Amino acid sequence: MRLTRLALANFRNYQLLECEPAPGFNLFVGANAQGKTNLLEAIAMLGTGKSFRTSREHEVIREGEVCATLSADAVVDAGEVALACTITAQGRGSRKVYGVNGHPVRYASYLGRVRVVTFTPDDLRLVSGPPQGRRALMNAALAQESPAYYGALASYGRILVQKNAYLRAGVPDTALNTIYNERLITCGTQLMLARNHFVAALAQRATTIYRRLVGAGGEELTLCYRPNVVGASPAQADIAGAFAVKLKAAAVSEALRRISLVGPHRDEIEFLLDGKVLSNIGSQGQRRSAVLAVKLAEYGVLRERGGEAPLLLLDDVLSELDAQRRDFFLAQLAEIEQVFVTSTAVPPSLIPARIFEVEQARIRQREL
Repeated sequence: MRLTRLALANFRNYQLLECEPAPGFNLFVGANAQGKTNLLEAIAMLGTGKSFRTSREHEVIREGEVCATLSADAVVDAGEVALACTITAQGRGSRKVYGVNGHPVRYASYLGRVRVVTFTPDDLRLVSGPPQGRRALMNAALAQESPAYYGALASYGRILVQKNAYLRAGVPDTALNTIYNERLITCGTQLMLARNHFVAALAQRATTIYRRLVGAGGEELTLCYRPNVVGASPAQADIAGAFAVKLKAAAVSEALRRISLVGPHRDEIEFLLDGKVLSNIGSQGQRRSAVLAVKLAEYGVLRERGGEAPLLLLDDVLSELDAQRRDFFLAQLAEIEQVFVTSTAVPPSLIPARIFEVEQARIRQREL
């Protein structure tokens, strides 16, 4: 899977842009605040349909304009695909329209056409930030991989909103509560099963990559999925049964606190170094290395399970890495089908790459 063309109009600081990425390594280099991260954000939006920087997506529209347009051509195993996403300001919000091969499609049909794995400096909060960031890691990967997962996630979210509204109203209705719980069990069990398999595969790869990244004698990285509901076994019937039991036990507490307390919306992933919680003991370098290992592992899992390589987007990934870790990381990128990296300078020992110099929302290609 790779992009062959990227075009932007009125996106962030770009009035008009068209470029042709190369297979393999694409480096966007330039000073800060020139538009490098904006390029990765645009590519990510073409893959996931959403910004990784803001939930107020009208912010991506260039100042003074009412509409931003992104488009790209990609080569995938099934052939060629043309993607488009248009964001139009509407009051304090925005409206998005998605297109595939010139035809408008709904978001569910758009998601996953081109899959992406993204690293930004904000991802360091995966280690020490709140658990919703770690749940977002699972959801982003699995929703791109599986339409069934995205459908279950969307349904679960809608039911959860409805149940929480019912709980906030404070008017007991046993029959209605039962209906909500049954629907949450159906969708939530599907989410937890998928997450369990995904994190197991992710952890295995991340442990190996981290070991190679830090070198001999380094710490052991472990990822552990901590579901909110634990069944007697990781089988659908056992998880669903445990879910029902836990919901029943929490009924009084949920009514008193007026919020849903049980389900995959409270799942967690633990990052451990030598068996200790990384957020409690890890240095900044250890945390960065752990997150980079997880992102490379995510890429590997999606490629293996989907049969096609996703795009890898890496924003300011090489800063704060010592020479050994930087060289190892760059060596791993040599095996990636297509990767987009931003940096303020061309790194030493760079693998063959297409280099784009970025200055004031203009890009100029030069060869290494």
